[in-house]
Amino acid sequence: MSKQNRLLEILQSSLKLGLTSFGGPVAHLAYFKEEYIDRRKWLNEKLYADIIALCQFLPGPASSQVGIAIGMMRGGLLGGLISWLGFTLPSVIILVLFALFYQNFQLGETTWIASLKVVAVAVVAHAVLGLGKKLAPDRPRMAIALAAALVMLLFPSAWVQIGIILVAALIGYVWFRKGQQPSLTTFSVSITKKQGIFSLLILACLLAGLPLLAQAVSNTYIQIADTFFRVGSIVFGGGHVVLPLLEQEIVPTGFLTSSEFLAGYGMAQAVPGPLFTFSSYVGTMMEGVLGALVATIAIFLPSFLLIIGALPFLSELRKKTAFQGILVGVNASVVGILLAALYDPVFTSAIISSAHFALAAVLFALMQFWKIPAWAIVLIGVIGGEILFRFI
Repeated sequence: MSKQNRLLEILQSSLKLGLTSFGGPVAHLAYFKEEYIDRRKWLNEKLYADIIALCQFLPGPASSQVGIAIGMMRGGLLGGLISWLGFTLPSVIILVLFALFYQNFQLGETTWIASLKVVAVAVVAHAVLGLGKKLAPDRPRMAIALAAALVMLLFPSAWVQIGIILVAALIGYVWFRKGQQPSLTTFSVSITKKQGIFSLLILACLLAGLPLLAQAVSNTYIQIADTFFRVGSIVFGGGHVVLPLLEQEIVPTGFLTSSEFLAGYGMAQAVPGPLFTFSSYVGTMMEGVLGALVATIAIFLPSFLLIIGALPFLSELRKKTAFQGILVGVNASVVGILLAALYDPVFTSAIISSAHFALAAVLFALMQFWKIPAWAIVLIGVIGGEILFRFI
């Protein structure tokens, strides 16, 4: 296949995911698995799990980073950029339009938003079950997963999640470093180690330089770039962690009122794609479409730089049994983290009646036993919710 056809294939698949991937970062990983592994066979489940584990170690939106990494492995740096554009652009456009028409458009808890939340329950449950079978198939790894879920449920925090992953990595190193690992599928990526190191240096320079530039130059766009780049560089734990960090940066300074901020965040829950595109709404409210462009690029740029910096070393690290042991522990903990997320916030915010639970059960069964694709589950869920929630 020619490089041009590969890039077109990346754009088609990522754009489809960007239009249909409802449910937040946990659900995105399930959509990615169905598209990139089950359907297109671009990589196997072991390599996919290793990429997820790598992105869990990095700050930023893990699901977007996984998509960027797969795009880079398939089509180089340009493939990663195209993969990000396809996955991100639909929700960016929706949230920019919502911000522009905010004065005349008030969003409430409508039946279709409630239906999308139920869809997320089914998708996440399907993802947890599938990943659990692969990443926690025995008692030691299941113990790690259950312990991770228990800790996350009792002490929900981004920092606790980081701690869980680090402890699981240590356990994996001790328990599984000498275990026999399955045969690994080799992969190539057109990024050198020098480029990776240079990318990390750029990240460090921007983190240090943008705050100084924002103080020296009174320019709103530079302030936006500084704020969103910094948030994108330090956020662990997914898109929901963006809410308190950005609110502390935006609302007290008077750029947005609290009601404007929360209205945009509510809308961000109802659109497909990464929750980090909430930055597009905030940027538009601050400085129009150009502000949205600056904010969106700034919050996602650290993800690109981190993936470029880490990906060239992944293939070599995977060959080391010690690193494989670490990944075994981390992958098992990810199952537990996803299980905790399935309960809170996915289940607790979506299942508020027996009708909601019934719809979620039907959608899960359609995915698990009838193998209905995720995009069709979204349509069935929204239509079914409109009928069910209006009359029951």
